[in-house]
Amino acid sequence: MHTFTFKNRVLVLVAVLIGFTTACKKKNDDPAPVVTESTPGYRTVKIDYSTLTATTPYSTTFLDDAKKDSTVNRNEGRNRLRMFRALATYISSSITAGTAIDSTTLSNMFANKNAPFTGGYANLNNLDINIKEVTASTKANQAEVHNYLEYAFGRMAYISTKASQTAAKGVAGKSGNYLLDEAGVEWAQVIQKALIGAYQLDYISNVLLNTGLNADNQYLVPGKKYTELEHVWDEAYGVFTYNDIYNGGVTDPAGAKNSLEVYLGSYAWEYNKADYGKLHLAFLKGRAAIVNNDLTEMRAQATIIRNILEKALGGAAWGYMNKATGAPHAFGEGFGFIYSTRFCELTGADDAFSEGLIDDLFTTDETTFYDITAAQYSTVKNKIASKFNLQ
Repeated sequence: MHTFTFKNRVLVLVAVLIGFTTACKKKNDDPAPVVTESTPGYRTVKIDYSTLTATTPYSTTFLDDAKKDSTVNRNEGRNRLRMFRALATYISSSITAGTAIDSTTLSNMFANKNAPFTGGYANLNNLDINIKEVTASTKANQAEVHNYLEYAFGRMAYISTKASQTAAKGVAGKSGNYLLDEAGVEWAQVIQKALIGAYQLDYISNVLLNTGLNADNQYLVPGKKYTELEHVWDEAYGVFTYNDIYNGGVTDPAGAKNSLEVYLGSYAWEYNKADYGKLHLAFLKGRAAIVNNDLTEMRAQATIIRNILEKALGGAAWGYMNKATGAPHAFGEGFGFIYSTRFCELTGADDAFSEGLIDDLFTTDETTFYDITAAQYSTVKNKIASKFNLQ
C-alpha cells in the first residue's frame, strides 16, 4: 500500500498538454485591433525619453495635453495585487493566529465571490474583477492550473488543522514557524510562488505586455482620460508594484531592498540584481513610447521587462533549490517557483520543462521531501541554470 503519493497529487491535476495552441482568454471577447506604426496616436505632446530616470514618479509623468491631468489609472492592477495579498495574509493566519483556515474561503478569494474579503480588504468584494480570470490565461490547459491551485488550497486547509503536531516524514504538522504536510511540503509557499508565475508573470508578460500591446492608441476610452493601450500598460505596472517608483528608485544591487515591494516585485530585486534596476525606467519609457506612438520602442521596453522578470523567476527557483537540502521552507518556495517556470514564455521554459523538474525531484509515487538526495537537487539546479542562463 502506498503511503505517500505526493508526485501523483501534483501531477494528476497538472497533466502536461503539449502541442496545444496557446490561447489568450480576455474578459472582452471582441478581437483586438491590430496596431501598426502607421496608426496615428491620440497624444500630440511628446515626451523626451532623456528626461526619464529611475526615480521619475510614474503617475505624475503622463499627463493629458489640455488640463495636465494624469492619464494613469492602475486601479485594476493594484486591486488584483491586493487580492493576492489578502489571500496570502489569510493563509499566513494559520501560523500567526494559530487558527485553521477554510479552503472554500481561499477559493472565494481567488474568484472574488461570496464576499470573502474582510477588514482592510473588504472593499475588494465590490469589484467585478478577480485573480482567477487572469491566472494562466495564456494556457490551453488553464482549467488544470486552476484545479491544481484549488487542490493546493485544500491541502493548506488540511495542514492548518495540524499545528499541534510536530512535522515529520509521514506526519503533517509544524516545523518551526511553518506548516508541512506528511510529505514535508509547505503548501503556503507553493501557493504563493505558483501564483507569482501563474497570475503575475503570465498576466504581465504574456498578456498585457505581449498580445495586449495590440490595443487601440488612437482614441480615448469613452469617459476616460486614457487610450486602451495606455491603460493596458498601466495595468501591467499596477500588477507588478503598488508603488509609484518601483523599489524606491534604488538601482544599486548592494542597495537596501524596499520593504514595500511584494511578490514578483520583491523577487525581481532579490534574484536578478544585475538587471532589476532597469525595470522602473523600462516601464516609464514604454509608457512614454505609447504617448509618442513609438510602437517599436514600446515593444522593445516590453521585451526588456519580460526578460528581466523571467530571469528573476528562474533565479528564484535555482536559488531556493540551492538552499533546500534539509530545509522544508526553502524547498516549498523553490518548488512553487519550479511550478511557475512554465510561464516563462520567452525563455522557453514550458509545461514540459517544469514537469520534468518535478519528475527529477519526485522520482516515484512514494518520494517525499525527506527522501530527495543532493544528486537530485544538483540535477534540477543544473537544468534551471542552463535554461535561464544563470552563472
